[in-house]
Amino acid sequence: MSLSRDVSPPRRRKHWGWGFEDQQPPPEQVEAAAAAAREQLGFAPAEVERPVPLGAIELPPTRLDAPASLAHICATGRYERVTHSYGKSYRDVVRAFRGRFDNPTDLVAHPADEADLERALAWCEEVGAAAIPFGGGTSVVGGLEPPGDRPSVTVDLRSMDRVVEVDRTSRAALIQAGATGPGLEEQLRDHGLTLRHFPQSFEYSTLGGWIATRAGGHYATLHTHIDDFVESVRALTPRGLWESRRLPGSGAGPSPDRMLIGSEGILGVITEAWMRVQDAPRFKESTAVLFDSFESGAEAVRALSQSGLHPSNCRLLDGDEAALTGAVRERHEGAARPALLVLGFESADHQLGPRLSRALELCEDHRGRVSARESCARSPAESAWRDAFLQAPYLRDTLVAGGIFVETFETAVTWDRLEELVGTVRERTREALGGDGTVTCRLTHVYPDGAAPYFTVLAPARRGDELAQWGEVKAAASGVIAAGGGTITHHHAVGRDHRPWYDRQRPAPFAAALRAAKAAVDPAGILNPGVLIDP
Repeated sequence: MSLSRDVSPPRRRKHWGWGFEDQQPPPEQVEAAAAAAREQLGFAPAEVERPVPLGAIELPPTRLDAPASLAHICATGRYERVTHSYGKSYRDVVRAFRGRFDNPTDLVAHPADEADLERALAWCEEVGAAAIPFGGGTSVVGGLEPPGDRPSVTVDLRSMDRVVEVDRTSRAALIQAGATGPGLEEQLRDHGLTLRHFPQSFEYSTLGGWIATRAGGHYATLHTHIDDFVESVRALTPRGLWESRRLPGSGAGPSPDRMLIGSEGILGVITEAWMRVQDAPRFKESTAVLFDSFESGAEAVRALSQSGLHPSNCRLLDGDEAALTGAVRERHEGAARPALLVLGFESADHQLGPRLSRALELCEDHRGRVSARESCARSPAESAWRDAFLQAPYLRDTLVAGGIFVETFETAVTWDRLEELVGTVRERTREALGGDGTVTCRLTHVYPDGAAPYFTVLAPARRGDELAQWGEVKAAASGVIAAGGGTITHHHAVGRDHRPWYDRQRPAPFAAALRAAKAAVDPAGILNPGVLIDP
C-alpha cells in the first residue's frame, strides 16, 4: 500500500509587495478597491495598473558562484534574488511593481546555524562581496538594498528561528534572530509567556531585525522600543564573536548591547538574544476619547504621559486619520472632524479600573469626551483603528496599483516644540505635493518630555515619475523635522533613505567613533555598506 502526502509548493511571499502570493486579490477586486479609495480621498478616477510578473523581470547575471562548502545554503534563482533586493518602502514597492531591479543581490545565503554564517562571512570578505543581513525584509528606509559598486550576498537568517531556552525564574528567553513575531510568540506561549512586542510589521519581521533597527512596538509608554526587552545580544563579526553577559543592569562602561541595538547590520550579524519576557495580560481596560482638536488632545496626552499612569496604549489620531480608518464617524456641520485618543491599560497582575478612571479625569480636564469604555476588551474605536493599522501595508499595494502616492514618516520631539513642528510638517508636505493630497498625523508613542508624531501622506501619484515625487516629499518633510528639532526617525531606522539627515543629526566625534568601531570588527567594510556610515 502506498501512502500519499502533500506535495503542494510552499507558501511564498509576493515578489513586489506585502504579504503572500495567495493574499493578492484578483484584478477586479483591486480595481474596485482602488476606485473606492480614490473616491473617498477626493481624487479623480485613474487607470489601475498591474505589476510586472516575476517571469518577465530581467536581472543581470550573478557575479558570484558559491564555493562548494556553501553551495547547499545558497540560491541564485530569480525569485530569491528579486525578493531579497528590496525592503518594503514605497520607493521599493513601486520599483518592484514596475519590475525595475537595477542592482539586485547576486546571491542569497540561508545559514542554518552560526557555523554556516561564519563560513559565509569569511567567503564574502575573501571575494570582496557585501554581506547584507536579512530578516523579514520589511525595512521601509532602504536598509536592504545592495550597493552598486561590488557584488553582494544577502544573508537570510529565517532558518535560525527557535526559542532555544527559557529561564522561567528570571523570566527571560534565549531566542534566535530569525524568529518572526508570530513564530516566537507561538513558542513562548507553550511556557505561558509573551515578548509582547508588536510593530506593524509583526507578521513578517524578525527579532534580529527588531534589535538591529531599534524597532518600536505597540506600547505607547514605558516599553516603547525593543531596547527595553533586551537582556543580552550575540552577534558574529568578521573578526569574531560579540556576546554580552546576561545581566538585569550594569554600570560597567558603555553597553556592548546598546552598540549592537540600532547598528543596522554594520557591526555584526545578530544571531540570538536573551530577551526579557512577561506573563500574558489578564486584565485590560480601554476607552476612546474624542477631542475637538488635535491640539487639545495633545495637551491631554501630555498630562497622561507625565502622570505616572503608564497606559499601554495612548495613540492620538487627528480627525482626518480617525475618519479614514473608520475609527470615528462623528462630524459636526461646519466643524472639523474630532480627534480620537485610543487609550488602554493592561496587566497580568491587577485590576486597572482606578488607573483608567484617573486617566479619564485628565482627559476631561482638557475637554475630552469619552466615547466608549470596555473591560477586558477593546473599545469599538480601538478595534477599528487596530484593524486598519494592521491592514495598511496590504492596502498600500492596492493604492500603488491605483495610482495613489502613499508614504509615512515619523519623528519624536519635545512637547514645547510639538505643535509648531506638526503644523509646519503638514504645511510643507502639502506644498511639496502641489497642494493636492492629504497629510494626516497621529501620536504613536509618548514620553514625559515629548511625543512621537507619525505622518501619513496620500496624494495622486505622478505615474512614471513616482520616485521623483517621493524624493520631493521626503526632502521637504525631513528638512522641516531636522530644522524643528526632531529626530530623523523615532522607530523606522536610518537605512539609506535617512542618511543625509542622520549625518547632520549625530555629533561628529560620535561618527568618528562609530567608523573606528566598524574598522575594528569589519576592516574590509563588507557588512551592509552605505547604512549609517561610510567605511
